[in-house]
Amino acid sequence: MELTVLRGATRLVVVVCLGYALVGCSGVPASPAASEPARTPPAPTAPPTARATSPSPPAARVGDATPAPPWLGTRVLKVGPGGFAAAQDTPPELRNRSIITVDDLPPPPDGRFHSTVQRVPASVLARSSWSDDCPVAAADLRYLTVSFRGFDGRAHTGELLVNARAADDLVTVFGQLFAADFPIERMRISSAADMNAPPTGDGNTTESFACRPVRGHKSWSQHAYGLAVDVNPFQNPYHKGKVVLPELATDYLDRAEARPGMVRPGGPAVRAFAAIGWKWGGDYRSLKDYMHFSANGG
Repeated sequence: MELTVLRGATRLVVVVCLGYALVGCSGVPASPAASEPARTPPAPTAPPTARATSPSPPAARVGDATPAPPWLGTRVLKVGPGGFAAAQDTPPELRNRSIITVDDLPPPPDGRFHSTVQRVPASVLARSSWSDDCPVAAADLRYLTVSFRGFDGRAHTGELLVNARAADDLVTVFGQLFAADFPIERMRISSAADMNAPPTGDGNTTESFACRPVRGHKSWSQHAYGLAVDVNPFQNPYHKGKVVLPELATDYLDRAEARPGMVRPGGPAVRAFAAIGWKWGGDYRSLKDYMHFSANGG
């Protein structure tokens, strides 16, 4: 979720892969100080083309998980002179965020881990942020579907756009997270409109591809190559100075209190990504990007 604290007429994107949370990375190895977060889409609404034919039935509670608050993704935050909305106290409903996943794609019928890797269908490319101006050709991207474990304990199906050379490794990563019962709230592809939507500060989409440069720089983020992934941005916010993204995730800056979905040193997410040689933004010194993993550490 790399980022600079600059924001001009163009709204900040958020990977998180990206309601803002998707963080964008530098396209070339860079010091963590140059990292810039991208945002996740505000509302938990999936594109019609990807929605399951039989959505998850409504439930008051599944285990420790509850439905999303009705206001989630609807309260637009005012952007300040620095280009970001001010960080705010986390609403009580989200201090131990555990939301029932609404299926965007049909869940695995047997409750086990499944994955697919294919060239990106035209319909998927059309609802992503990819364009001819992006630094990676569409032919060099792959469309992944992977099973993930929700905070509701159920198996769900997520989707990612990733670089072709990282596709198989990322299937392995998410297979390990599934086996470890590491919970993920939502995993879907964001459009350019999603990424440029007004900030609500409560998005939580795990994703990879986001076609944009690092804010305030000419170099492309690692997300623009499909070589970065943001995991549970709300539980794992970006933090530099007064900037926190998502803006309502301030309660999760306290990393001493372990809660489900948090990426922690030595935990399953860090181990799984380290096994494929990817670096974690939680190890940055000049800032912390707890959601962010990338191939080159930028």
